[in-house]
Amino acid sequence: MTDEGRLTATEAAVLAYEGRTWPGPGAKERAIREGLGMTPVRYYQLLNALMDDPRALAHAPGTVNRLRRIREAQRARR
Repeated sequence: MTDEGRLTATEAAVLAYEGRTWPGPGAKERAIREGLGMTPVRYYQLLNALMDDPRALAHAPGTVNRLRRIREAQRARR
């Protein structure tokens, strides 16, 4: 994360990937490995951190708010 209040290229790419729809099982994980050069585990760790980052909310409010709603619904079910 940067000090200037802007997302890094990797952080912005993670949010962009999360905003896409994927054709089938495994396609997203393959794209994460090949396109971002990281493991799916690392991707989801970064994504979870971004969900609470105000810079991410400013960059992609629709995606971040959707992810927050999903997270809250999952927590409520537990």
